[in-house]
Amino acid sequence: MQSMSDYYSAVQLRSDRWSALREGLEALARDPSGRHAKATHQKISDLFESLALIEAYWAFPGMVAYDHMRRQFEHGKIEDVAFTARRITRALTTGAYRRRSIPLDRDSVDAEEHEDEALLSPDARALAKPYFEVMIVDDVNEHQERWLKQNMASMRRPDDAFTYEAVVVPSLQDALIGILFNHNIQAIVVRPGLKMESTVELSILTRYLNRAGGVDDIRDIAPQDYGPELCRLVAKVRPELDAYLVTDRSAEDIAGLDLGICRRVFYNQEDFMELHLNILRGVQARFKTPFFTALKEYSKQPTGVFHAMPISRGKSISRSHWIQDMGAFYGPNIFMAETSATSGGLDSLLEPHGPIKEAQELASRAFGSKQTFFATNGTSTCNKIVVQALVRPDDIVLVDRDCHKSHHYGMVLSGANVVYLDSYPLNEYSMYGAVPLHEIKHQLLSLKAAGKLDRVRMLLLTNCTFDGIVYNVERVMEECLAIKPDLIFLWDEAWFAFARFGPTYRQRTAMNAANNLREKFKSAAHAKAYDKQQEKLKDADEATLLKTRLIPPPNARVRAYATQSTHKTLTSLRQGSMIHVNDQDFKGEVEQSFHEAYMTHTSTSPNYQIIASLDVGRRQVELEGFEFVQRQVEAAMAMRRAISTHPLLQKYFKVLTSGDMIPDKHRESGVSSYYDPEQGWTDIWDCWEKDEFVLDATRVTLAVGGTGWDGDTFKTDILMDKYGIQINKTSRNTVLFMTNIGTTRSSVAYLIEVLVEIAKGLDDLLDDASKMERLSFERRVKNLMQDLPPLPDFSRFHDAFRADNITTEGDIRSAFFLSYDENNCDYLELDGSLKKALDSGEEVVSASFIIPYPPGFPILVPGQVVSKEILAFMRALDVNEIHGYRADLGLRVFTKAALDRHASKKLATAAE
Repeated sequence: MQSMSDYYSAVQLRSDRWSALREGLEALARDPSGRHAKATHQKISDLFESLALIEAYWAFPGMVAYDHMRRQFEHGKIEDVAFTARRITRALTTGAYRRRSIPLDRDSVDAEEHEDEALLSPDARALAKPYFEVMIVDDVNEHQERWLKQNMASMRRPDDAFTYEAVVVPSLQDALIGILFNHNIQAIVVRPGLKMESTVELSILTRYLNRAGGVDDIRDIAPQDYGPELCRLVAKVRPELDAYLVTDRSAEDIAGLDLGICRRVFYNQEDFMELHLNILRGVQARFKTPFFTALKEYSKQPTGVFHAMPISRGKSISRSHWIQDMGAFYGPNIFMAETSATSGGLDSLLEPHGPIKEAQELASRAFGSKQTFFATNGTSTCNKIVVQALVRPDDIVLVDRDCHKSHHYGMVLSGANVVYLDSYPLNEYSMYGAVPLHEIKHQLLSLKAAGKLDRVRMLLLTNCTFDGIVYNVERVMEECLAIKPDLIFLWDEAWFAFARFGPTYRQRTAMNAANNLREKFKSAAHAKAYDKQQEKLKDADEATLLKTRLIPPPNARVRAYATQSTHKTLTSLRQGSMIHVNDQDFKGEVEQSFHEAYMTHTSTSPNYQIIASLDVGRRQVELEGFEFVQRQVEAAMAMRRAISTHPLLQKYFKVLTSGDMIPDKHRESGVSSYYDPEQGWTDIWDCWEKDEFVLDATRVTLAVGGTGWDGDTFKTDILMDKYGIQINKTSRNTVLFMTNIGTTRSSVAYLIEVLVEIAKGLDDLLDDASKMERLSFERRVKNLMQDLPPLPDFSRFHDAFRADNITTEGDIRSAFFLSYDENNCDYLELDGSLKKALDSGEEVVSASFIIPYPPGFPILVPGQVVSKEILAFMRALDVNEIHGYRADLGLRVFTKAALDRHASKKLATAAE
């Protein structure tokens, strides 16, 4: 039996303990008096003991059934207990208990029915009523608990849309543990008899309390406030849930309290039917999918198609003699639902008034925004919509240099003057981290000193980065607003849509940070802290301001935008994305320009299937996003542990930890790894709450240079071609494995098997290698792991594209369009004319975006001066793709005459 410290998650622990219990009971049933029987008997007793603490938080199989099993075991009825354990384990594994009652008695007539539950067709599964669990919080005895559950169960009606079971816990702390442990819970009923403390002393469960936050601060509150306080805490950790408060306090007392997610207060009455109906109504509010439902209904209507799209209703396919295979492959529904109509119960994405509008409002609620907009052509378009809506020509925008290329092109379209921000480099792994707050503050303070702060419009950062570096979003916004109180933030969360639905991750999302700051700025405590700091910092120099955690003024405006590739990390068809807005000035200043930008970039023929998938994806995350994200993190942690502790894999591979990818000075908590073979798992809440940067555990970067293969070769020739494993990102000596909400423990196990097979193959290869072959292998490894080119910083814009030499912003738009005239450009070869020009001291200026893949971001932009460091990096690149660079001609650069003409024209314009 694995040690408790081997488990990151109590959910994994529960699953494995039930499997171990089943195996032990079956072994004991087969050989009750064998030589291992005594040891097996003790092992089973220990498993029963450890599961007893866990099962109290789950409705299935329930403590009554569980205690009955223990008594049977103690009375020697091993075969009966083994049968029950087998039934329970199978039901937990397949989820069968969600769809039907599971008989646990061997004598039940239908005890062996539906053994192939997991093989049910999708249609059959869709017909089953969705199942969930309701947590009742009240300190009651066994008889009272049974009475509560019976009353709740008696309210069920055949026409109920959902079915649920109740689980009862006695205390506020147990309730917090339960909602973070039991992903089946969709509603919580808080009754007046609850107590504060839990009696559970299992560390893997009690550490869930850390994620609730603030528990230590409420130990001194009066018992009558436990219920309202619990509602508030639940809203903090699982805001998608519904809470119902049963109280004997007066309406006047309750009205002044923060009740968090409480949907309704019941005043000292046992109206179980009313409670039952409210619980169902609350779940239905999250279950509804306005546009998906409208599209399904539309597909059933008889229509005559006299508009665009011959494929609508599948007519062009069904009548064809040559493309019947397409119809057979996709099935009829997708074509029945394919239309360009905006009537008949449907809606227009460009001017939504019906089900699309409602679907977007539900998405706004789910993701914590004030407004949400759907996009059907990816986050690249979302980025350009936001930039065009907010940025005016000559506005200054601070941009993460290694962000997605859509942002750079967005700067071109908007006519912004760009200040590029450098991320800290990870030269050892040929990748960049993220932009330190010190660098952002320095640039803002420099612009302020130059009298340009009024032109600064936006800060644009990627959160999280492709490699999984996550900003402390709230701190970045706070300190920047202290310098520029109306600064707009665009957070590119293309890879972070899932984060909203994990309590640890949520605190570092843009919408959560924006909501927190809006509340904080209203408080008297914040105003007092601001005034105190202003006195202290009077006449402070830049060095002091850079070292100080700055407090923004109470009248600072919270203006945050997040763009998310829903299709990358949640359920959606490809290119399904969302724009989330939390901008206090959106209605008064931005709404019209946003509408124009949205109209500019959004197709007049959006794909209805993508919109429907966004609607359904929102339903899923509101009802099971917590569960799926929890499992995703578990899978990633299991992968990290398995690779980092396997003796053979350690010879050739290394899982990069937060200590490898984030410098010490940015990790205030001191946490350098989520797993230590000697100490076990680190509770990541502490570092996610404090550190400037943290590592998203679901993105596992594996150093593969020890194999002698570079990242791209390992990805294509080994993983994909030999084993059918798909990955996306590589660097010179790393590959990135991204878990998602669809990742299973089986897929993780397969990956580990593959890596072990590769390692064994390398062992065999080196065992049989000649001296020269071994020397060649060692040289390849050294070349990949030690002889690495340093990553270059952004050099600067050429003076022809700068207003002055005081600050660094550059006019990327004029540089971009200057290159449209071929007479303004020339080509220089890297190892010939370009090197010669730089050696002679000549300024060489790029006329194009130069984007090597990997790493996949521009190392040169139009108007940027080519430095010797950039040339050295380009010469050392060993990649197949460099977008914007022509190997047959060289690097496209501006001629000196073109730069001189542009500079003269700029001066003449300024003089006018």
